[in-house]
Parts: sequence; structure tokens; C-alpha cells
Amino acid sequence: MHSRTVFFVSDGTGITAETFGNAILAQFEMKPRHVRLPFVDTVDKAHQAVRQINHCGEVEGKKPLVFTTLVNMEVLKTLQDGCQGMLLDMFSTFVHPLEQELGIKSHHRVGRFSDASHSKEYSDRIAAINFSLAHDDGQSHHDLAGADVILVGVSRSGKTPTSLYLAMQCGLKTANYPLIPEDFERRQLPPALEPHRKKIFGLTIQAERLAEIRNERRPNSRYASLDNCRAEIAGAEAMMRRSSIRWLSTTTKSIEEIATTILQELRPERLVY
Repeated sequence: MHSRTVFFVSDGTGITAETFGNAILAQFEMKPRHVRLPFVDTVDKAHQAVRQINHCGEVEGKKPLVFTTLVNMEVLKTLQDGCQGMLLDMFSTFVHPLEQELGIKSHHRVGRFSDASHSKEYSDRIAAINFSLAHDDGQSHHDLAGADVILVGVSRSGKTPTSLYLAMQCGLKTANYPLIPEDFERRQLPPALEPHRKKIFGLTIQAERLAEIRNERRPNSRYASLDNCRAEIAGAEAMMRRSSIRWLSTTTKSIEEIATTILQELRPERLVY
């Protein structure tokens, strides 16, 4: 059973409120029920949100927690006046003090993507996602010079999710390439990658964990056998050492931790926030 319900109320997508709220809640040993209420951009919608939050509190017998990033002051006041939950307004907590310190007014924009059609940063992010999809799993060698990051590693070591995270969160054009037995026999990186060593980062994984992941995809196959996983990992790690490629094990790391390490090690020039 969840110990408390948490609402994330926003006049945009609610992504900022939920991301910030989850970072705070991670400090507590609890498993709350999450409810995102996006696009609350009118007083009427604010009243609806208030009714939903208060009803939840009555049913559960506990105050809901409410994280909000509402820009419209009238909508925010409706929520503040009627909500019986614990309200945590991120803008009044952080934006207003910053306005005073910096001596300038914030944009007070509704949502991070409100001006997406006119945003170069947003266009760059979309371009990075398209690039990463086109260069997933070694599908294409075209324009590797345009890549910001190239990930290598054995199949199912975490390359694809890391590539997409770097594209979506950081706007980095990320290619990924699987290292296969033929590469180990040659004892060299795939020829297409050789000119781009400075952009390459390696991912490895414990053999036992890799065997588990592969068995979910191809049960009882040679591909998923523990002996084969050990051999491939040993070959990949030996190749990375010979090629002086920086690498890490993804076995116990989250995508966020993997991506952060890659950014620290490679320090790509172009980041989109």
C-alpha cells in the first residue's frame, strides 16, 4: 500500500514539477502514489484539481502532498485557497527570490515547451533524437563525424537506452555500435569507428546480469549462455583497454548515472538544456 498520494500540478506538462518532486521524495523511505495533473491553466481547471486533491485526502485520511509549478497567479491562488493538501509551490520558493537577487523578472512562461516551434534548442533536441534512432545498434555509419558521443559495448549492455537519454535530455547526437565476435577476432575496433576514438565511450556489464537480460529475449540460446556472455565481455573489455577507450560497468548503475559519467569523461562541446 502507498503511504501517501502526491499530486504534481502544472499549467504545462508537469514534467518539471514531477522531476523536482521525485528528487525531494527520494530522500524519504516511502512509496507514494503519483498523480500528475498537467495543463491546469484556467481557474475552472484549478477548481477541478482542488476537488480531486481534497477528495483524495478525505478518502485516505491523510493530507496529499502537492508539488506545483503554476505560473498564472489567479490559477495558483485558487489552488492555494482551496487545497487541503500540503502545497509546495516551486516558483514562489525559488523563482521569486531569484528575481529579487538578480534584479530581473522571470519569463513566467507556461511550461518548458511552450514556444517549441520557435526554439532552436528544441529543434536541436529533436535532431539529436532522430540521429540517435538512425544510428542505433550500428544501423548506419553515415555522418559519424556529426556524432557527439559514440557508445560501444556488447549487445544488451545498455547502449540504446543511454543513447536515447543523452539525446532527449542533453540534445546530444549519440550513435551506438555493438561489439561482436568478429571484432574481437580482428582485435580492433570496427573500421568505421577508428577515426572517432575521442568520441567513443564503452559500456560493459557483469556476465551473470547480461545472461539474465539475454535469456529474457532469447531463452536457452548460445547468445544468452553464461559462457558466451563471459567470452564476449572479456573480448570487449580487452579491446577497450587496447584502444584506450574509457568505459564503465552498467550492472548496478541507473541511466542517469551512466549518462552523467559519460558527460564528465567526454565533455562534449554541445549540450542542449
